[in-house]
Amino acid sequence: MSAPKVRRSRRLSLTALAGAAGLAAASLGLWAATGSTAQAAALPAPDHVVVVVMENHAYSQVVGASGAPYLNNTLKAGGATLTQSFGLTHPSEPNYYMLFSGSNQGRTDDGCVKVGSLSAANLASELIKAGKTWASYNESLPSQGSTTCSSGDYAQKHNPWFGFSNVPTSTAKTMTQFPTDYTTLPKVSFVVPNLCSDMHDCSVSTGDTWIKNKLGAYASWAKTHNSMLVVTFDEDNKLSGNRIPTLFYGQHVTPGSSVATTYNHYNVLRTLEDLAGLTTHAGNAASASAVSGIWN
Repeated sequence: MSAPKVRRSRRLSLTALAGAAGLAAASLGLWAATGSTAQAAALPAPDHVVVVVMENHAYSQVVGASGAPYLNNTLKAGGATLTQSFGLTHPSEPNYYMLFSGSNQGRTDDGCVKVGSLSAANLASELIKAGKTWASYNESLPSQGSTTCSSGDYAQKHNPWFGFSNVPTSTAKTMTQFPTDYTTLPKVSFVVPNLCSDMHDCSVSTGDTWIKNKLGAYASWAKTHNSMLVVTFDEDNKLSGNRIPTLFYGQHVTPGSSVATTYNHYNVLRTLEDLAGLTTHAGNAASASAVSGIWN
């Protein structure tokens, strides 16, 4: 009689041990989903990420709107939508600094900033420090590295990199310098349309067509070349609680997906840092979670 009891006891012990191991593994998995280090590891590692920032439109003015067929029928349908994405303040310029550096850096208006007057960490400085590549492509910028405040439809207020001494002005390029050989793109780059193309002074349809014409070929290429396009807005029209459109599109994005988690510019910055494999995070991005639920 004793032998069966021993075997039964051993089976119970093994079962308990397996259960404990499973519980430990589950706990470890839960930590991995919420811990910042593992969270970064869970994101894909694209070769190139291009971020285009549009202007002053609420979520409902763009997502589902007839005037934005490319954004809706291609990027939204084939990518991911953050349905509760928010700007952080008004007016425009502080939002750009928040998206780029995790802080408004004391900017509260749309005034022209003194070039190189700030030294805080930001997305570009983090990339450069890590030996990775960065550039911005700025429509209507008079020339590469130009620090002018305004020129025609160009406005420096939408280009926060000029405010930082740790970002070379030479990395600010014109839109005509956006490469046709997409393999030569930086690890991360920002594209900033001018005041008409970004929907600030012109229609949603104008901006939608601009994105299709200027970045549509890249978006298609990104789908099969380990790359990504992100489209977001600085702020809404001041009438919708600052809820803005934010779309992700690329090879590692689940087509047609959407997430209703509340995100803002700090979450998007954290996501860009983690996608680039950075281990440092600028400003409030350090305590923000990366976007989840859209990766395939």
